[in-house]
Amino acid sequence: MALARADRGVDATARAFWSQVHPVFMTPPLAASLFGAILAGRLEATLAVVHVVAMFAAVYTAHVKDGYVDFYVRGEDDDHPLTERGCRVALVLSTATVALCCLLLFVFVDWVAAALVLPTWVIAYHHAPQLDMHPVTATVGYPLGIALSLVGGFYVQAETITAVPLGFALVFLVLLSGIKVIDDAQDYDYDRSIEKRTVAVLVGPRRAHTIAYGMMGAALLTVVALALARVFPPTAMLAALAFAAVGTIARRATPEIATMLLIRGSYVFLAVLVAAVWFEPLAPLI
Repeated sequence: MALARADRGVDATARAFWSQVHPVFMTPPLAASLFGAILAGRLEATLAVVHVVAMFAAVYTAHVKDGYVDFYVRGEDDDHPLTERGCRVALVLSTATVALCCLLLFVFVDWVAAALVLPTWVIAYHHAPQLDMHPVTATVGYPLGIALSLVGGFYVQAETITAVPLGFALVFLVLLSGIKVIDDAQDYDYDRSIEKRTVAVLVGPRRAHTIAYGMMGAALLTVVALALARVFPPTAMLAALAFAAVGTIARRATPEIATMLLIRGSYVFLAVLVAAVWFEPLAPLI
């Protein structure tokens, strides 16, 4: 029985499976895992790779399940590259990959390292059609996965959890949740028609817009406060300034353009934070 809808053969099947890799949404969780490892101050490459693969497989699970629900269950999408059986095979493979990574982390680190991975798969698998129907879980599901990825990446290296990774995880949770509210506002009319209760549907697009930028502003102020308290490197404030500049431009744009700008702004935000943490050991020399 075919796994790809468009064509048969190994190449067509491989392309269909690869189509569920969406770099825009894949990159932040993987980068968060590596950022967590950098925060730990050491890098055991093998363990870092295992954790990154686990995060990749978890997000891949979300993409396959979301596509399956949108096309085969809800009828929202016009097409899907995988057959129903192909979706199930992909889910089995991604889930098995997460399970294998958890086993390796349990053996080579400890049970906490594995336990920090498991919720990311739970969020991914249940995002559609369960979690994406409620305003809270629809908003924080993806950002919470990234926060867990960061904390997990740190723990795999350090075998402990400190205020620094928790602080960064909180910042990303709030910041990305704000971006998600803006993103969901793009689909306000359709979501309302199917009774999908996003924040925009619940309070209206204009109020959701205010809430979203309030959340992002709170996240940036948290970065500044923790930098002044020396929990974060002082140079982390540059990341807040960089994202604030992007946010100011995005606020005047349509939800679609704003989402594009804010997602890319979050990449800049993370890049500046990585640089701030990476070069902090040089601070006494400057």
